[in-house]
Amino acid sequence: MDTKTRVEDGETVRRPRHEPKGLRTRTWVAAAVVIIAGGGAWFFYPHGGGGSVANARPVPPHEVSVSKPLLRDLDTRLGFLGQFSAVDQVELRAQVGGTLTGVHFRDGDIVHKGDLLFTIDRVPYEIRLAQATAQRETAEARLTLAKQELARAQDLERNDAGTKQNVEQRTSELNAAQAALGDASAQIRDARFDLDHCRVTAPFSGRIGRHLVSVGNLIAGSRAATSPTTLLATLVSLDPVYLDFDMSEADFQSFSRYRGDTKGLPANRVELASGDSTTYTRQGTLDFVDNVLDRSSGTIHARATVPNADLRFTPGEFSRVRLAVAHPTPTLLVPDASVLPDQSEHVVMTVAADGAVAPKHVEIGDIRGGLRVIRSGLSRDDRVIVDGLPYAAPGTKVATRAGAIRYEPQQN
Repeated sequence: MDTKTRVEDGETVRRPRHEPKGLRTRTWVAAAVVIIAGGGAWFFYPHGGGGSVANARPVPPHEVSVSKPLLRDLDTRLGFLGQFSAVDQVELRAQVGGTLTGVHFRDGDIVHKGDLLFTIDRVPYEIRLAQATAQRETAEARLTLAKQELARAQDLERNDAGTKQNVEQRTSELNAAQAALGDASAQIRDARFDLDHCRVTAPFSGRIGRHLVSVGNLIAGSRAATSPTTLLATLVSLDPVYLDFDMSEADFQSFSRYRGDTKGLPANRVELASGDSTTYTRQGTLDFVDNVLDRSSGTIHARATVPNADLRFTPGEFSRVRLAVAHPTPTLLVPDASVLPDQSEHVVMTVAADGAVAPKHVEIGDIRGGLRVIRSGLSRDDRVIVDGLPYAAPGTKVATRAGAIRYEPQQN
């Protein structure tokens, strides 16, 4: 091995002429660590060499925005999920049978009361009406003859040329002729009824579904609900509509107490927010609450009637609904972003007089005016952090600046 000789501390030392590459790398790393450590010491200590850690500049506390909770007189509301249903809904079925000859609407159309929807072949019913008319004419002729024969029999009896028995017989024939005429008239009305019902019209205004039978099909019809008939289409009314929802037992008790002490307030008014809307812009009237609670679910069914002149709501659609259950009282409000989840509870960060951050557990309510209702856990004088929450760890000191909480009436 190639070596070189040199003198160290008075002794001759032999070292390899070329040191291994790994050894040189470790030497350079050690030197770098020493330099970095020295630089750090030079940065934190005065250059004179006599400094200490206590001379380092203190880090200033973070600054946050704080504000007292907003106070508003608000009523207590309960929220539910409801579903729209039609006030009127009918299955269109024919009262007479026959061949379907016409469908006079497009699937999904808005139709009005009295509009023609389906037509059925009229020929068989026109024939039956003609037969009934002929029977009535025959009955009228018999009645005329019976009247004449009765008159002659009565003349003969008065002149002692006829018998009383003959008069009674002619009277009986007259009564039978009158009954036959009445039956013939009824047959005409019945035949005309069937003929008129070859035209199926809309019983009320609303939206019709798709036609379930095409032209040319033979359909079954009957005036009796128990007889099998052919379903032609369905029709639902659209204005107004019902909104059905269920209240829990506790919510129902709260509502009952409030409704019993309304003092002129609209206890039966409900507000709606449908689809992806977050604002309750529509109103309805609570007009039905069931008379028993469902034992299996512990809820009671309720229903509101909602105007729908613009056809905004469709039967079957879901909507959020809220209902007032308490009179207006002073209520604290804070920004929803200031309320933090803490497992199953909620926390609001406040700042004490000495600048220390103190968490407070609160009970929250719904969103009102774009702010979160605080039912309990905060006082009117608490300073709530409304901006800078990432820098507000519990127990730390912070600097404060005045913030503002704004109430948005349009989001109420």
